Amino acid sequence: MNLVAVRSIYRFEMARFFRTITQSLVSPVLSTSLYFVVFGTAIGSRINEVEGVSYGAFIVPGLIMLSVMTQATTNASFGIYFPKFTGTIYELLSAPVNFLEITLGYVGAAATKALFIGTIILITAFFFVDLTIAHPFAMIAFLILTCVSFALLGFIIGIWAGNFEQLQLIPLLVITPLVFLGGSFYSVSMLPPVWQTITMFNPVVYLISGFRWAFFGQADVPIGLSLLAIAFFTAACVTAIWWIFRTGWRIRQ
Repeated sequence: MNLVAVRSIYRFEMARFFRTITQSLVSPVLSTSLYFVVFGTAIGSRINEVEGVSYGAFIVPGLIMLSVMTQATTNASFGIYFPKFTGTIYELLSAPVNFLEITLGYVGAAATKALFIGTIILITAFFFVDLTIAHPFAMIAFLILTCVSFALLGFIIGIWAGNFEQLQLIPLLVITPLVFLGGSFYSVSMLPPVWQTITMFNPVVYLISGFRWAFFGQADVPIGLSLLAIAFFTAACVTAIWWIFRTGWRIRQ
């Protein structure tokens, strides 16, 4: 394992994050604060509780997941796309590093950024709602796993993308709608039976449900299924990245 290469890629990506701190950190926090004001105050005044939890507190896990998933995906995709765009990817491929070390550097940095943003949003939530965390260690574990898995997905998107429009296509048109329709602002049990069944085909439901269980001790799906879903998703992304580097798809072409 070439730890020097991993550390160099990681430090370079983190430096880029802090150079654009306004766009990278302040913007997501302000957007989430607006969600608290609009959903927590306007809608929360009409919905007192959801499954015994105040509506303002109920939406916190969903808001964190929304920001974490989109930020992890976006940061990882931009991180690997720019070397492709500028042509410096060939210098990286010719260096004595393997696909695992390259992936660790870029994905580790993207996951760290998303984790940092998720933590800041969680702290911000305490200023708006009365919030308690039933299973703090499980919450941290779910948060880290989500950051890593969606950073892996973003890494794949960055390799696949041929232009800046494609780079934004999946996060905006796929991930964000799935999060909104995955029970981030409501409980799946509130839906009619038919839509409950349809919603179960949304993979994001299992992630949000598991994360919400860590906060309130209750979930829309069994916690075991949530863990299985995120493990399967992570394994699928790692396998896809291994195949990409083995075949050179979208990298050497």
